[in-house]
Amino acid sequence: MSQPKYRKILLKLSGEAFAGDEGSVDVETTSIMARQIRDVHADGVSVAVVVGGGNIWRGKAHEAAGMERSTADYMGMLATVINALALQDSLERIGVPSRVQTAIAMEQIAEPYIRRRAMRHLEKGRVVIFAAGTGNPYFTTDTTAALRAVEVGSEAILKATKVDGVYSADPKKHPNATRFEQVDYLQVLQLGLEVMDSTALTLCMDNNLPIIVFDMNVPGNIRRVVMGETIGTYVGRAAALVGTENEHAR
Repeated sequence: MSQPKYRKILLKLSGEAFAGDEGSVDVETTSIMARQIRDVHADGVSVAVVVGGGNIWRGKAHEAAGMERSTADYMGMLATVINALALQDSLERIGVPSRVQTAIAMEQIAEPYIRRRAMRHLEKGRVVIFAAGTGNPYFTTDTTAALRAVEVGSEAILKATKVDGVYSADPKKHPNATRFEQVDYLQVLQLGLEVMDSTALTLCMDNNLPIIVFDMNVPGNIRRVVMGETIGTYVGRAAALVGTENEHAR
């Protein structure tokens, strides 16, 4: 039986991972994501999750109408807590122990984010879901994902998206756009590729933390990435990419 390539991961889920046709937090969509996490967890992989909130709140439109950026960002952080609780409920209903930790204190519904407590939960085999971003405005949930991944010692960030990797341009607008199988951090910054914001990407680069961008809508893709299959786009250091290419060639 093959062994996981990554034993400790941070899964970045956008708000779209929770959205369905019938509402902003769709029960079936959330349950599908929870089952994929369960399959990885069953392999003995330590799983932390950072969730977005775009299915509930889009601050940019309100900012354009005159809302203060900090207020819009705090409202977005609260939206991520709703998604985190929904994911926790879906996980617990299928027997996966989990904890929600928030960067903004709300003791009645979740634990405050404490790094050592998060590490202990992961050691005990619990899925830890990080919500409310970093607790500060002007920082994205991508930056939260990079920060938390480094803090808890994750081996990779798995970024679940609507597309099957990183493209040279928006594939919906540019049919001739090409998909990268592997790309260096600096190349992402130089080409302005849509992977993560520059703060998040720089943090990953400084800590040599790879990012795998893949399609979350294909059942089983999370496990495929964890097991080392060539899924989506691998973002890392140029030297590491050579080793990855050789591994795929074998």
